[in-house]
Amino acid sequence: MIRLWPSIDPNAELSDDDLAGCYAYPDGLTAPWVRVNFVSSIDGAAALDGVSGGLGSAADKRVFATLRELAQVVLVGSGTARAENYRGARRPTRGTDVPPPIAVITSSARIDPQSRLLTDTAVPPIVLTLATAPAERRAALAAAGADVVVLPDLTPATVLAELGRRGLHRVLCEGGPTLNNSLVAADAVDELCLTVSPLLAGAGAPRIVDGPDGAIARKMELVTALHEDGVLLLRYRRVGPIG
Repeated sequence: MIRLWPSIDPNAELSDDDLAGCYAYPDGLTAPWVRVNFVSSIDGAAALDGVSGGLGSAADKRVFATLRELAQVVLVGSGTARAENYRGARRPTRGTDVPPPIAVITSSARIDPQSRLLTDTAVPPIVLTLATAPAERRAALAAAGADVVVLPDLTPATVLAELGRRGLHRVLCEGGPTLNNSLVAADAVDELCLTVSPLLAGAGAPRIVDGPDGAIARKMELVTALHEDGVLLLRYRRVGPIG
C-alpha cells in the first residue's frame, strides 16, 4: 500500500505505524469525533448481495483493522449487525489491552442473545435502545452480558451524548446506510473514510447513505489518499456547508 496524497515517496510501502498515522484522530478530544467508514464500488454500490463483504479487499481489510484499533467505540445499526453477522472487535484499542466495544442502535432490542455479538466478544456490547422496546428482550440481552442502555430517543445527539458521557470520544461508525443518513442529516459526521473498490455493481444496490431527505450538503476536504492493487482508500474531513 502506498500513499498518493499527501505524497512523500510515491513508491514507499506503508508500515502499520505509518497507516495508523494516516488515520490518527485529533489530539485532545473532549467530545465524540465521528468517523464513518464504508466501502463502495466505483459506480456507488455499498453492498453486493446485501452485504459489504463482496466489495472488500486485502487493502480494505487492513485499513478496517487499523480504524478499529484507533477507535474507542464502534457504532453500528442493528440491521447491519445482523446482516454482517457481527462479533466483537478483536484487536485492542491502541494504548490499551482491550478491544473497543460494539455499540448497537436498536429501537426494538431485536438482537439474538445467542448471536456472535454477545457470544464471540472480549468486551460486552453496548445496546442503545428505548423504553418502548419489549422488556423481555432487554432483559434477555442483559442476561446474555450486554450493557443495555435505555435512552429517551435514538437521535444522533442523544446517542453521541451517551458515548461522550462514557469518555468514548473516538467513534468509528460502520453503518449501515440508514444510520449514516441520520448522522449526515444531524451534521454529526466529522470524517468519512471511503474505500473505492474497482468493481461495477450495476443498479439496485444501496448507497452508503439511505433514508429520508433533509441533510444539508457539507463540503469535505481530502486528507489522505492511499492505493493498492487498484483500490483507492480515501479519508475526507468536514470543512463546512456549501454556499
